Amino acid sequence: MRLTSAGGARTVTGSSHHLQIDDVNFLVDCGLFQGGSDMDALNREPLPFEAAAVDAVLVTHGHLDHVGRLPLLIKQGYGGSIHCTEATAEIAKVILRDSARIQEEDYERSLRKARRAGKEHEVLPPLYSSEDAEEVISRFRAVELERPHRLSDKVKAVFRSAGHILGSAYIEVTGANERITFSGDLGNRESALHATAVKPHETDVLVIETTYADRTHPSRADTEEAFEEVLVRSFARGGNVLIPSFALERTQQVLYLIKREMDSGSVAQRPVYLDSPMATRMTRLYQRCQNEFLPEVAAELAQGRDPFEPEQLSYTVSTDESKKLNDIEGGAVIVAGSGMMTGGRILHHLKHNLWRGEASVIIVGYQAPGTFGRLLQDGAQRVRIYGDEIVVRAKIHTISGLSAHADHDDLMAFIQPANPKKVVMVHGEPEVMDGFAPQLRDLGMEPLAPELGATTEL
Repeated sequence: MRLTSAGGARTVTGSSHHLQIDDVNFLVDCGLFQGGSDMDALNREPLPFEAAAVDAVLVTHGHLDHVGRLPLLIKQGYGGSIHCTEATAEIAKVILRDSARIQEEDYERSLRKARRAGKEHEVLPPLYSSEDAEEVISRFRAVELERPHRLSDKVKAVFRSAGHILGSAYIEVTGANERITFSGDLGNRESALHATAVKPHETDVLVIETTYADRTHPSRADTEEAFEEVLVRSFARGGNVLIPSFALERTQQVLYLIKREMDSGSVAQRPVYLDSPMATRMTRLYQRCQNEFLPEVAAELAQGRDPFEPEQLSYTVSTDESKKLNDIEGGAVIVAGSGMMTGGRILHHLKHNLWRGEASVIIVGYQAPGTFGRLLQDGAQRVRIYGDEIVVRAKIHTISGLSAHADHDDLMAFIQPANPKKVVMVHGEPEVMDGFAPQLRDLGMEPLAPELGATTEL
């Protein structure tokens, strides 16, 4: 077995793993690098393997950092199908179309500006077009969980529930004499929506995410209590509550929690606006997939009670509807993308609310170094939004327990029954991996943390 790290190598983004096992060449995930100009530049680098020689692509789930370079893979010569669960395919369709549209719009905007300065030659074209995204979508082939999927006469893959987001799976690949397991992203055992990942079989090599291998998430009860407290205090000040949120999974968790707390009377009923066309589409998809959730959530959907729609929820899809929210000076909850505040409608709402001392911003997801969200999280006193300097007077809160990622204890609960000889740590920051490695050695396992582009003999 030979593993080439094409992404997610000592960083929490761009997941992509190329494996040669027996007579098969295949790829697990092909995600976009996210988080600043350095990460963006990596997306334009050639893939560290021959795309045309890949026999199959397996996708663990639909997040952009796991599917966002699939169009580039095809442009570089891959001619086969892309295998994933049905829900992952539906999610990836939305994600890829949105990614292509944003790139095209950003390119046209940059080009207009550059032409005025005579510098149009400096503007880089989009990574891929909407047509490229549609080509990827046409290649999706649905696989069933727990059903062996033949890659060759010698090699089979089994997709198993990962508990991370809708449709997410980890993948066990068995060859003639060995097994390698790719965790993808594993879920948080304290999730209010999904069951914990299915217990893995024993494996020779485990490729595992390490996003939060250095910490334990707060309990679900503590998370809900903290979220409730922030809402109550924020409403008491009379300001708006801004929640920058990832369109997939995090938004649905936030809506679920807001509805529960408002319905119970713990938090006063207030207008709630979901200001994200993509998050709206994802929420509609969640409403159709009742069998993917914990029994209590599935039961609500089965009985016609929507657990993702607070009583006063409004979907603001059009640009004009979004702009009208800037006239609201207090008493509303606005959930908008992007989750790391690197773009999207949330920036407009921040521009109109950050300077208000009565306003609140609730950070509910990971903020990568170099992002606008990390600046706020780290206590920036002044920021620039669309060229304007804004003083930060709003209260900035972080609720960490809503993560859809496994924490240290979840990872250990997955690793121990897998009992691998070697553990390849991916999808984590270098310092987190370095701190986690000794714990794996204590279990008699060999930890590896390959660099981007490196090929490891397994």
